[in-house]
Order: sequence, then structure tokens, then C-alpha cells
Amino acid sequence: MFVEITRHNSLGLVAYYPQFSRIDLVCGTMPSPADPSVILVAEAAYTGELLDTFAHSNIAGDHVSGGTLHRGYHCKRNTGAFVYYGGNEWAFTYPVDPDSMAAAARSGGAAFGQEMIISRGQLTPIAREDDNHNIFRALCEVGGRLCVVESVEAVDFGVFRRSLLRLGAAEAIYMDMGSGWNHAWCRPTADSILTLHPHTHDYCTNWITFYR
Repeated sequence: MFVEITRHNSLGLVAYYPQFSRIDLVCGTMPSPADPSVILVAEAAYTGELLDTFAHSNIAGDHVSGGTLHRGYHCKRNTGAFVYYGGNEWAFTYPVDPDSMAAAARSGGAAFGQEMIISRGQLTPIAREDDNHNIFRALCEVGGRLCVVESVEAVDFGVFRRSLLRLGAAEAIYMDMGSGWNHAWCRPTADSILTLHPHTHDYCTNWITFYR
């Protein structure tokens, strides 16, 4: 199994645990299911404008892709970051830590900024209203493991955050959602592809990508 899928019906959540050897923030072109090394892909940081051509400056916040640090646009909502240094070394930083991003680049890793939901097992102050209603997604640390967690259906943001706490998330950072931005897929087994949400537009700019 490449991606372990666990449904938590009582919490209204589904968690995807990739069994990965490497992580990158792929920018510009979404990884294809035709690449057998890719096991999970989901939009990570916000995109600023709906442009026909890709630009790193159109990604919210500084980010590391393919071991290179890129400057994105300033985004007040980016209160934290996920940083991958290579191998099994990764961290959530709250607030955003430029030194950690620079270290990720030096190690050939990856990083992106977003709205931090949970830090050290505690809810963080956040600009998004608790009654904001949507299907939500977050990159989380649960039981020392990385996972992507979604609400099964549209819920209030406050409900989603509290459900992540009840799941046992020690860290959680928001991932871009909304129609089209939620397009994602994973490879549960070598011969299966699961589309989390359908592709509806081509404006997405960056994807956290897990490799087998």
C-alpha cells in the first residue's frame, strides 16, 4: 500500500497517510498519474491571480521547490509553514521561519507557507471565521506521521479545526481548497488512482507531492 486511507466517520474526516521516501513542492505543472513514483498530490499554497502563465511570484509566500528558494507575494494569512529537509526530516513552523526555509533549500528539500490551524496541539489564532463553510483540507502531523486530512463534507471551519484536535493532530496547516483548487489525487496501490476532487480549471500553481 502506498497511501493508507483511514475514515473517521464520527469526526467527519478522512485521512490519507502516504508511505513516502521523498516530498517536493512541485510548481508550474501538476504531477501526472502517469508517473509511477508519485503517490499523492494536492494544492498547497494559495495562488494570487488567475494567470495563463506560471510565475513563482504568483504563489503566496516564499517557498522551496526542488531545493531552490523562491520569493512569492506577501500574504498575511500565511502564519506558518511546512518545511521538508529530506529523508524523514520535516517540521511545521509557527510563525513562518525564513531560516528553516533556507535550510530546506540547502538540503534539497521543499517548503510552503499557509494558514496554521494547530501548533503544538493547540488551536492558533486565525483570520478565517469559524462559520466559514466548505470542504476543508489540511496537512497534519498525527501520531508522529504526516497525513493529508479532509472533511468528508462541507462543514464550518470551527468544526473542522476541533475535529482535527480530536483526531490527535499535533500540527495542522491549511491547504488551498474551493472548486478547482481542491483537485487532488493519490495512488493507494500500485495499480489504482483515486481522484479526491475533479479537475475543473488550470489556474493551480503548486502541489505538495509525495513520492514512493
